[in-house]
Amino acid sequence: MFNRMVGTGIFATPSEILSLSGSVGLALFMWVAGMLIAFAGMAVYMEFGTAIPRNGGEKNYLEYVYRKPKFLATAMYAAYVILLGWAGSNSVVFGEYILNAAQVEVNRWNQRGIGLACITAAFLIHGLALNWGLRLQNFLGVIKLLILILIIICGFVALGGHLRIDKPDNFSNAFAGTTGSAYGVVTALYNVIWSYIGYSNANYALSEVKDPVRTLKRAGPAAIILVSILYMLVNIAYLAAVPKADIVGSGRILAASFFRNIFGPRAERVLSVFVALSAFGNVLSVIFSQGRLVQEIGREGVLPFSKLWASNKPLNAPFMGLFEHWCVSVIIMLAPPPGDAYNFILNVISYPLAIVNVFVAGALIHLYLHPFFASRNGERWQPPIRATLPVAVFFLLSNIYLVVAPFVPPDDGQNVYEHLPYYLHCVVGIGVFVAGAIYWLFWAVILPKLGNYQLVRENELMDDGWTRHVFSRRPLLE
Repeated sequence: MFNRMVGTGIFATPSEILSLSGSVGLALFMWVAGMLIAFAGMAVYMEFGTAIPRNGGEKNYLEYVYRKPKFLATAMYAAYVILLGWAGSNSVVFGEYILNAAQVEVNRWNQRGIGLACITAAFLIHGLALNWGLRLQNFLGVIKLLILILIIICGFVALGGHLRIDKPDNFSNAFAGTTGSAYGVVTALYNVIWSYIGYSNANYALSEVKDPVRTLKRAGPAAIILVSILYMLVNIAYLAAVPKADIVGSGRILAASFFRNIFGPRAERVLSVFVALSAFGNVLSVIFSQGRLVQEIGREGVLPFSKLWASNKPLNAPFMGLFEHWCVSVIIMLAPPPGDAYNFILNVISYPLAIVNVFVAGALIHLYLHPFFASRNGERWQPPIRATLPVAVFFLLSNIYLVVAPFVPPDDGQNVYEHLPYYLHCVVGIGVFVAGAIYWLFWAVILPKLGNYQLVRENELMDDGWTRHVFSRRPLLE
């Protein structure tokens, strides 16, 4: 869970967050706001995860509550999983830090070429050598932790005046330059939340956890508390050692600028490699969880060639699920114009996630208000962990804001894209769910009417011992 949360966000997004916020004070407040939303999200997902401890995460929770029209929630969520490439963004940043370490100027193709090598390596490691992939993932998680601790120590030494660098004095008049733009605030908040994405990671593979309730109770709060403390201290460290103008101008290689200010150019190059390894660890973690999500969608039977996606062949790993996510991530990584790849991927992933979270939070609120709603034997909704109604409502309202606010036009100079319309990620994100709804309309409504049959869902035991759903066509009587 720690490995999934700590990717490139804390190394790559603080510059954008400060630029969009306009002031140090508002930027730090954005990190606190994102932390509170992440804590609320963790509580909501822990409640659902302990109540429904199966692989699949949000898919299970949406299906549990949104049962009509039949299979619509599954089809729309399937489109969200299948059509979005989560691993692309950190692969792009991996390429940027490797090029910075090699002192090679970044252009469109060398950055993405290295990113392609990064995501391909992650796919092959998890697809062909799963146990070694998990070991490498955990090892790189330790490297991430050490890098963050190094940044914090150096930053606080600089804050105490014990380094021979010019003090940036970022903390005096901290709210000077604060922006009043709704677009700037919500986009900054998206960047913060991107850095926390991963608090629900354990929910995607709970069937493979020996004691899911105990694991979630311990690992969930521990991971998010640790990450929150580290993130706040790292931001303070950046501000203690790097002038505000340099932070804003550093873009996604802020961590490299930080090391250069303190240790010099040679150390910057060496430590850039370690930040790149941190990004690779996150790519491993993301493709691991997303490959299992694709596999779980395959087991639902709603997709064409479902048996292929559901399989654990050839090496007891979801090879085809991993391959599907690799394909989509590569397309999303290569498609945007130069300069926009990272921001577009970040936003086109975060925006649909906010939509999903609106419905997940709404589902939990519905269960609080109607505790017997989904019960087949008269039992109340009483999972081992409770998020509480106020927390669920806060999570719902936060995500409604994140869904609506990005449509507010940006002030001059605040568009995070160089060549793309400011609203493009919103349109693409909504389009993903619309595509799922259209697929459902043809597959579950129009074709059965034209063919005069009814879809009947049955269970089938696969060769690897897992069960999947199979849909058969039952002819209707004239």
